[in-house]
Amino acid sequence: EVQLVESGGGLVQAGGSLRLSCVASGFAFNTDRMFWIRQAPGKEFEWVSTISSGGYSEVYADSVRGRFTVSRDNAKNTLYLQMNSLKPDDTAVYYCVRDTGRGYTGGDRGQGTQVTVSS
Repeated sequence: EVQLVESGGGLVQAGGSLRLSCVASGFAFNTDRMFWIRQAPGKEFEWVSTISSGGYSEVYADSVRGRFTVSRDNAKNTLYLQMNSLKPDDTAVYYCVRDTGRGYTGGDRGQGTQVTVSS
């Protein structure tokens, strides 16, 4: 059974930082591309970042480029998202998603972790 468990969210002031983690199990983590996505209240899912299976290639949404950094430790089956210079617009539930070939909304995802940025 595929499991993805996110953690590390919380309440932070604008300009602050958080590091999200996602522990994966039930599949060969080191062979799959992974996404971070987020969903703000009342809005659609928004793609945030993609990292290749080996961790050598990263892509970011314009809204987070230069502030967020995605990484992975395949030995620990863990995906990370370092978020710096947080803004109130970053407030959302953040999810890690396993790429199953159906895009970032069609993959396996965890329960999410809430990030709230106060102004």
